[in-house]
Amino acid sequence: MTATDSEKIDWSILSVIVIGTFMAVLLSSIVNVALPKMMIIFSASASQIQWILTAYLLVMGVMMPLAGYLGDTFGYKRVYCLALAVFTLGSAFCAISWNLNSIIVARVIQATGGGLIQPIGMTIIYQTYPREKIGQVLGIWGIAAMAAPAIGPTLGGYLVEYVSWRWMFIIIVPMGIVCYSYATSRLKETPLVKGHHFDLAGLVLSMVGFFTLLMALSNGNKDGWASPFIVSLLVTSGCSLCYLVYHELRHPEPIMAFRLLGNYHFSLSILVGSALSMGMFGATFLMPIFLQNVLGLSAMDSGLMMFPAALGAAVAMPIGGRIFDKFGARWVVIPGMMVITWTTYLMAGFSAATAFSAMILIMVVRNVGMGLAMMPVMTAGMNAIPNELVGRASSISNVMRQIAASVGIAMFTSIMQSKQSYHLQSLAGNLNLNSMEMHDLTSALQSIATSFGLDSSGLQYLSLSVLYKQIAQLSSIYAINDCFHVAAAICAVATVLSLFMKEIKKKPDKIFEEEELILLESAIE
Repeated sequence: MTATDSEKIDWSILSVIVIGTFMAVLLSSIVNVALPKMMIIFSASASQIQWILTAYLLVMGVMMPLAGYLGDTFGYKRVYCLALAVFTLGSAFCAISWNLNSIIVARVIQATGGGLIQPIGMTIIYQTYPREKIGQVLGIWGIAAMAAPAIGPTLGGYLVEYVSWRWMFIIIVPMGIVCYSYATSRLKETPLVKGHHFDLAGLVLSMVGFFTLLMALSNGNKDGWASPFIVSLLVTSGCSLCYLVYHELRHPEPIMAFRLLGNYHFSLSILVGSALSMGMFGATFLMPIFLQNVLGLSAMDSGLMMFPAALGAAVAMPIGGRIFDKFGARWVVIPGMMVITWTTYLMAGFSAATAFSAMILIMVVRNVGMGLAMMPVMTAGMNAIPNELVGRASSISNVMRQIAASVGIAMFTSIMQSKQSYHLQSLAGNLNLNSMEMHDLTSALQSIATSFGLDSSGLQYLSLSVLYKQIAQLSSIYAINDCFHVAAAICAVATVLSLFMKEIKKKPDKIFEEEELILLESAIE
């Protein structure tokens, strides 16, 4: 199916891309709930076990910039099928891992394929479907990216609790085999771009820059942001990325075409999309902590509470895509962003007294807004890019969102830890041990002790223990509320930015203003 073919959507091709994306994103979140179990099995410390997550994120971030070059040089079908094969092979190795080092190596293999699946899949979509249908198609494709982080904890919690942690990886293997077989038979190879000069310096600079940045973000809260190790990582990253930009703007065939950021529509979509990624992954990260560590729910129960929100996004995404195709980005992005901002602000009021039904409702409405806004934001930017540069644009877009998600998680973790200490000291400092409430608590505990025939000599210590537990819980709730206030502020800024989005009311073969076309032609030369 090409841009001039039938209006119908080829579901067989789209299903290949959706399944591949779902598998790659799923394994970014499903492993989290199994880490405590793996710590016991592999006799590993918390700092050692985190490399199961960190290695996956780091390698994905390094591979994404390569997607455009590999697809142009070797063909997008060939690279996509190879990525699926490597990803499936890595999943099989994870399932049979016998120690910590073996599973970390397997995760690196897994991420080598997983880091290519998303950007390559997005490019195949743009090269397969007509631009007037791309909003609806990307809305369906985006279901995988939104649903997987919510399904992951639920599925992972069930498998860890009732089956085995190895099944988190075993279930991926048959999915990968089916998807690979389907991809080889249904996808059509794209024309190769001949005469490419490999940008080795750009590759090395991007690998060093993104690797050190993601490593610093992943370990900053554990090692301390002022520690020599983290500072050296940030300095190395900053120098590498600055020189990367300088180098890529002057290279005739850059591995990351930063000149595309000179396009107004594309740059604005990346800004708004990055803010959305920070908000989405921030909530996905904060809510399990709130539900499990603060409210005491199990991993599976917290996953079940978040599952309806995933369904809300799944329903909203195709709708948002259809509205985008018919009316343009502003008509769906701005209302979606307003819903996200409002509901994120409401989440800042969650407490132990908030009914679970109210939490679920707010999260569902929030994800509906996310489903409406996320794909149209990306689509509006990608529609401003000619087909011959879609692969490079997809690489930049995915890298930026990956970085934004990592920055968001690191930032919210730092805010939560610092604010928790602040609120704990504040609440403890204002505690009055001679208050009527303290007297009532001691009396209640004494009555309980007497009814069970227990010694009541240590009631004062027991009362203080109960109070400290309550204060610790309150400080955690207040800290998470502060994080959601920050997330709401970020979403509000993104809402304001979305007001400046412009509609591209041109035919699919002529989608640029003249000055933008001149800029983008220079990126091809």
